[in-house]
Amino acid sequence: MKKFFAAACRLAIAGAFAALLPGAAQAEAAQAAPRITLGSVPAFFSGTYGTSKTINIFYVPTYIEYRKDRLRLKLTMSYEAVTDLPQGASLSGAAVSSRGGQTATRSASGLGDTWLEGRYTVLKGHDLLPSLTPYAKIKFATASHAAGLGSGRNDYEIGLGLDDRAGDYAFPFAHVGYRFVGKPAGLALRNIATYDVGVSYVLPHARSNIVTAMFSGSQSEEKGYAGPADAIVAWNYNVTTAGSGIQLYVDKGLTNGSANYGVGLGGQIVF
Repeated sequence: MKKFFAAACRLAIAGAFAALLPGAAQAEAAQAAPRITLGSVPAFFSGTYGTSKTINIFYVPTYIEYRKDRLRLKLTMSYEAVTDLPQGASLSGAAVSSRGGQTATRSASGLGDTWLEGRYTVLKGHDLLPSLTPYAKIKFATASHAAGLGSGRNDYEIGLGLDDRAGDYAFPFAHVGYRFVGKPAGLALRNIATYDVGVSYVLPHARSNIVTAMFSGSQSEEKGYAGPADAIVAWNYNVTTAGSGIQLYVDKGLTNGSANYGVGLGGQIVF
């Protein structure tokens, strides 16, 4: 159960950005039978991202996930809309991967990048030993590079999740990864490390409610700029025992490589 909580609550700011946190009932049920989850978390972010302009990003990731025992497969597609993006700059999901270096700005909207992710728990934790869950992700460059909605190149990421349980209600977690970033012509993007750490807490007398606090970040894809680093607090409420429910989260950027703030509200249906 503990690895389900922690792995599911990840809100990868620099990546696909769409994982929701299911509750205790879903965690237990997932071990017994396959589950299909459909979810979406529309979000709004605003900040300078290391430029001289305030960039506003509306980001709508929608995903379908298959879960059986130790295996998780997830496909995430997204819609993006951005205003005041500097000419020549490009997005990476809800973040800015390159700044463009121009004062003129533009607005754009359309299909974002598509992420395919696989996770498999190779070691289930017990006592003080955490669960170990390697993962691999592919970003298919479906976002328009000409419009600044993406790099126009595929990315590949590998990593490891460490998920644990502390008592009956707390579920600490940490993830580290390394992303091989596609290199579009004219942009000197670089490979980056990604990471997050946090804890999910099930309210003892209201177990349909889960609160998660986490720190998430990565290196900057563009040399000379600060990488994104964010403090995130999320609340999940499970409407059904299978884990269908809603999620609200707030995000506070801690560097000028992040948005100044962000907020998201969405939900998931578990079949």
